[in-house]
Amino acid sequence: MSEFPHLSRRGFLTRSAAVGGLVAVPGLITACSKTDSGSDGEGSKLEQLKKQGYVKVAYANEAPYGYKEDDQLKGEAPTLHREIFKALGVAELRPTFSEWDGLIPGLQAGKYDVISAGMAIIPDRCEKALFSEPEFVSPTAMMVKKGNPKNLSDLASAKEAGVTVGVMSGAVEKSYATAAGISGGSIKTLQKPQDGADAVKGGRIDAFLLTSISLNWLAKNNSGLEVTEAFIPEADGKKQYSPGGAVFRKGTEDLRDAFNRELKKITSDPDRYVQLIGEYGFGKETIPPADLKTAALCKG
Repeated sequence: MSEFPHLSRRGFLTRSAAVGGLVAVPGLITACSKTDSGSDGEGSKLEQLKKQGYVKVAYANEAPYGYKEDDQLKGEAPTLHREIFKALGVAELRPTFSEWDGLIPGLQAGKYDVISAGMAIIPDRCEKALFSEPEFVSPTAMMVKKGNPKNLSDLASAKEAGVTVGVMSGAVEKSYATAAGISGGSIKTLQKPQDGADAVKGGRIDAFLLTSISLNWLAKNNSGLEVTEAFIPEADGKKQYSPGGAVFRKGTEDLRDAFNRELKKITSDPDRYVQLIGEYGFGKETIPPADLKTAALCKG
């Protein structure tokens, strides 16, 4: 049995609302699945993508997972996914931006083929979409003012100090804070990582909770702030190691399975893994353990 039975990462919680009022309509997922799986006689989803020469991917503009800079799609997920799809015979990633709350509803509606944003693998989402095997694991940290005036080290210390913590809208970090006993009135919701940094600078919150990878990246462009040492939060007595992966529409299992085969070649080769995404803060320590499987993560 895996020693990492309950792992998750930041991302939106269960929501029906999406950008532009898009909602998941009963029956829509099934309809999309029939088309994507090739039941209309057009072949598998992977074959369709190979014929058209590109795959539509969604990103949330969150560095270092998936973001746009100088009109180029960059980050951990797009870099890995570009390498994988190239190996599968699909030469181009065509990106679409989405807010976090709209990523899965947009996938269900057929706006794109893959979510390329380092999304956390948690049971709620597994009910709505297909996840690849984990691409990485990441511990959690807090962004605080320079010098760490409240002397914060983890969520237990935040509760003891009675501080106000910030989390991203719909992010799993809110559940971590709640599980640690921090009251709802002491948890503030922000829309974007930069909003969290600005709130710490302005004194509206004492700490901003997110993955250590995200916060260390954010700190590069925000003077006067620092990031605590990474820690592993707990929920219901279980450690949360935070794995993320690619997300596919239900009914495109052939595409997900082919993707997994190429992903394994990369995660099984630490040097190649670091060569590909090391510049984004990912290293050998973020390579998922071989026994960490999405099927177990989806069960919770």
